[in-house]
Amino acid sequence: MMAEISPFHRPFARAPLPGGSGHASGAGCDNCSSPETRLNSPIQLTSAQARRIWLHAQRLDTAEPFGSGPKATPAAVAHLGYLQIDTIYVIERSHHHILYTRIPTYRREHLHQAQSIDKTVFEYWTHALSYVPTENLRFFVREMRGEWERRVYWLGKVSSADLRRVLARIRRDGALTIRDIDDEPVEKDYAWASRKPSKRVLEVAFYKGLVTISQRVGMVKTYELMTRHFGWDRLPNAATEKETLNYLLDRALQAQGIVSVESICHLNAPRKPAMTRLLESRVRRKELIPVQLEGAGHALHWARPETLDAIPDPAQEQVHILSPFDPLIIQRKRLRLFFDYEYRFEAYVPRHKRVFGYFVCPVLIGDRVVAALDLKTDRSRQELRVQRWNWIGRGASRMHKQQVEAALHKFEQFQLGRGAIER
Repeated sequence: MMAEISPFHRPFARAPLPGGSGHASGAGCDNCSSPETRLNSPIQLTSAQARRIWLHAQRLDTAEPFGSGPKATPAAVAHLGYLQIDTIYVIERSHHHILYTRIPTYRREHLHQAQSIDKTVFEYWTHALSYVPTENLRFFVREMRGEWERRVYWLGKVSSADLRRVLARIRRDGALTIRDIDDEPVEKDYAWASRKPSKRVLEVAFYKGLVTISQRVGMVKTYELMTRHFGWDRLPNAATEKETLNYLLDRALQAQGIVSVESICHLNAPRKPAMTRLLESRVRRKELIPVQLEGAGHALHWARPETLDAIPDPAQEQVHILSPFDPLIIQRKRLRLFFDYEYRFEAYVPRHKRVFGYFVCPVLIGDRVVAALDLKTDRSRQELRVQRWNWIGRGASRMHKQQVEAALHKFEQFQLGRGAIER
């Protein structure tokens, strides 16, 4: 059973601004400005309209947007563009949690099938280590061929001889995990290092695209030659930088609905100038429209014309317990602008300085964040514990207590993984 809950109220900084429904100002109505005016000046959007667009793009406004069964998992990854992986295991790991949020019948075996059997997803670096659709691998080949070093510079001490030795072993003996290699332990020289020197060699081989993660059980990774894993003679031809920029923009438009330079190039500052030029080019071609969001000041966003002409109706009251690494949460400034909610990730904050808790999961009902729950799965006692319940917003948020508790009970069943294989 779920552990006892002790909610308490935490006042909100300020009331959200009221948002209208229907079309954006200047978009999709007879009394609004002409198409020429729309393309030359920003469309005004309320916060409520912006939230509805983003929630629909994230597929958080319907019950089963990707259907059910094993095929739903690669469909979700393909739509979102990537699925962030994280090691924290206080509750279920983020990649499983994010999928469960959008696929209520999701099972961990489905991601294993997509990665290891169907091979429709692979692991690589986006803004963090992530699952990415295999059909998009060519957009990462240039990075594999050299640009990876600017992101993971701490791996640069691996010698060519060590790399050849490990690759030869995999080629001869087959896929392996770090546990299959006997190394003399060494001292760590960076925070996330392994004490096994061969782990660093495998990581370099991974970022160079020489090996891929063919299977993951928990956080134990099996490394296989990438070409052998996919049955290829060689990697796909690398996308050009122009093609990659278009891919990044289209990926963001699909998963975000409304984009900014910052949201497209999250933790990828070097690409911002070129992305700005691409956005301007698409505006000139009438493929994008500048958008001015309520509360954003002079900062511009962009959306496709068809997105503004079909702003979703107010979201159904879907209840979602979100991972801190969910695409809706991970970009903190964007979250604050759209939802008037400032998320604090305090797992690395000293206990006495924490305000909300160690591993806090925001609770979304409809288009509002109503609570922030510090959760922990007690696997020995087979229960999900709510260590701290923080209400977000004003007093009306408490009216949602029954809905949140019902969602927690379902979430507990998923957390405990009864009848499922832990992967």
